[in-house]
Amino acid sequence: MHHDEPRKRASIESPVPLLVRETAIAPQSRRPGTTALGAGLTFARALVGVAWLGAYALVWREMGAEFDLDVEESRILLWLILGFGGLGVLVLGVLAVLIWRGSNFARVVTMAGLTASIITAAVDYFRAGQEITINTSLLTVAIDILVLLALSSREARAWARGSRTRRRLRREAKRDARNGPQPTASES
Repeated sequence: MHHDEPRKRASIESPVPLLVRETAIAPQSRRPGTTALGAGLTFARALVGVAWLGAYALVWREMGAEFDLDVEESRILLWLILGFGGLGVLVLGVLAVLIWRGSNFARVVTMAGLTASIITAAVDYFRAGQEITINTSLLTVAIDILVLLALSSREARAWARGSRTRRRLRREAKRDARNGPQPTASES
């Protein structure tokens, strides 16, 4: 381990060092693997959502019959579910792209949303007896947990927090390249 790399925290370590602002990372640093993994898994979570919505649409006729809905009510309810589900999938896809680009806001929103998803699955399991199986929510909960682990790493946090600095440096470099070298006060 190099002296630049952060060491892993022990479970009995004081939380005080976590409250101290970490040192800034180099603006030109490469995207950490945890950020790439988090963005990729967030996109995979969106794809799983698409598959889930498709499977839901395929079995909807039987589900509508169980709830004694007429054809029109059943169709409206299905479109509402697919619409809101599709919106959620779209939001996850956009968040995955923003995480890839280094957005700290997208990283935090994703972690908060997926935490809510995990808590909802846990509440359904303990309160309503909803089973967590491959057919229900095991895949989504597993991906949610993996995304949380990836995006909550020190490297992902530091890189996302440095994205504003990287964007400012890129804008300045483009402006300097466009305007050419500026004369200094001593040259005038």
